[in-house]
Amino acid sequence: MSGLAIEELYASRAGGLVLRGCSVEAPAGRVTVLLGANGAGKTTLLETVSGVIPADRGRILVDGEDIAHASRRRRARLGVAHVEQGRTVFRHLTVAENLRAAGHGARAVAAALETFPELEPRMGTRAGDLSGGEQQMVVLARALAGEPRVLLVDEMSLGLAPIVVQRLLPILRAAADGGMAVLLVEQFAPLALSIGDRAYVLGRGAVVLDGEASSLAGKTDVLRGAYLGEATVA
Repeated sequence: MSGLAIEELYASRAGGLVLRGCSVEAPAGRVTVLLGANGAGKTTLLETVSGVIPADRGRILVDGEDIAHASRRRRARLGVAHVEQGRTVFRHLTVAENLRAAGHGARAVAAALETFPELEPRMGTRAGDLSGGEQQMVVLARALAGEPRVLLVDEMSLGLAPIVVQRLLPILRAAADGGMAVLLVEQFAPLALSIGDRAYVLGRGAVVLDGEASSLAGKTDVLRGAYLGEATVA
């Protein structure tokens, strides 16, 4: 399969097992949404894919190549980009310096301004002085500048005003429409399902529900049950 395939993945953190045989597919050209209550294992799944924490066992395939035990640098070279929680900008560097720090030079700056023209008057501003929405634009622009095959996005809406989220979500949709595999972790299901193709709900480190995003969007009772651990494994 072109894109990302996670097969029977187990992973631990702080000595405790978090992921318990988790299997998720995020094909190229699609936005795959990962939902679930706090502590369900969503962030751990993304961090295991990008190499922040090691996999105990299982496979992580990018365009068919198993990267489960590859270094973070190797994963990045293979096209895995991870937008982590917390808008991880270099706060004391300017916006332009943040974009160049990704290693893509002038191309990164040009691509950022094409995608986010709002950043042009802020290029000389320290990233730490930007609003939360502007910081998220910088982080997304930095990730997209490398033209990744797989884009992992963790809680993009966290702490942002709804109007800002509505500005950013179409960027992820456009990235997928351009052929990228997008795996989006999002606490607010309606926002994510509105741009998603397929969705998975995690509970206690395993998939408890999955289906087409448009179908799940209308099944609020089913989603609520999955979040509360009342759904059977799909």
